Amino acid sequence: MSVGIKDVARVAAVSPATVSRVLAGRAVDPAMRDRVVAAVRETGYRPNLAARRLRSRHSNTIGLIVADIRNPFFTAVARMVEGIAYEHGLRVIFSNTDEDAAKEAMYLQLMQEERVTGVILAPTRHGVDNIAQYQSDFPIVLIDRAASDGACDSVVLDNGAMAARLVAHLHACGHRRITGLFGTATVTGNERCAGYERAMADFGLSAHAVRVPHERAEAERIVTDLLADESRRPGALIVSNGVMLLSVLRAINALGLTIPRDIAITSFDNEPWMEFVGGGLSVIEQPVEEIGRVAVTMLLDRLDHADQVTRRVVLAGRFIARGSAG
Repeated sequence: MSVGIKDVARVAAVSPATVSRVLAGRAVDPAMRDRVVAAVRETGYRPNLAARRLRSRHSNTIGLIVADIRNPFFTAVARMVEGIAYEHGLRVIFSNTDEDAAKEAMYLQLMQEERVTGVILAPTRHGVDNIAQYQSDFPIVLIDRAASDGACDSVVLDNGAMAARLVAHLHACGHRRITGLFGTATVTGNERCAGYERAMADFGLSAHAVRVPHERAEAERIVTDLLADESRRPGALIVSNGVMLLSVLRAINALGLTIPRDIAITSFDNEPWMEFVGGGLSVIEQPVEEIGRVAVTMLLDRLDHADQVTRRVVLAGRFIARGSAG
């Protein structure tokens, strides 16, 4: 015998309307929502998605489009968004652009065809510059990178301040020749580079920012060239993300260098293995859980308040000092 919304409502001891609101991802008392989610599991209720699509222009599905799934930050955010969406009775369609604007456009079109409820997007550099021109039937919340014109809601890290925090730590450890490694294709990399350069100027130091491309082989070549000559080698590096950090560590290993004796390292992102490298890597840990939760909340709020002014939420990371700076 098929199970319907009324059966779920009876088990959860709520009204059918409350069940519908939970399944639609609308705001509901948390205790009621938990009872409904538990009742859905207990009864094995499965919505008739085809029928619901005919009644609504949405599918109770959200899209998540990230820029580089190799980056542990995006992996962690994806896990968090999926978990929070599940709590709201929403499914997630996941896509990865590899910082490719053409793939980004294709996946946004896919989301349109799937009639998603909304999209959480980590845009490419081209995408963030042109997001205001994109026409869609669903709201978009940007993560990691915000549009300069405020075209969409966004939740981002305070990249400039966090880069400056790494400069201050290295300076306190006695380093003066500090090189920053930043991506070539992202707003995030630009913001971190700007924060690094400001902090270096504040300390009266000469900044040396090196742009590192997305492709692994070219990234490793550039880092190797930077570190190979001892007379030109910087005393310390600030690395802009976890993917780039792996290229740096491969180059250091290939050159037979030791952290922090030969070079000090600091980085963005924090993974469990990082405490075992170079006496533990000093890093900026991003507030992944908060980013995911805020992004989903902003998306659901936008559905209920389509005309409200766009919001930009800026979060601080957590600095973790270990032994890699000497």
